[in-house]
Amino acid sequence: MIILGVILLVIGLVAGIAFLWTIGVILVVVGAVLWVLGAMGHAVAGRRHYW
Repeated sequence: MIILGVILLVIGLVAGIAFLWTIGVILVVVGAVLWVLGAMGHAVAGRRHYW
């Protein structure tokens, strides 16, 4: 999710498409939050680890 968000950020920045840039930011933030929660040992969506 984080990698997809970064790819969308780059494409949105290069192409000048604000919609892709916004979606990229959202995916990076959500992916980072899920990654941190999984790394802390909290179950995320019923999974012990989130990759």
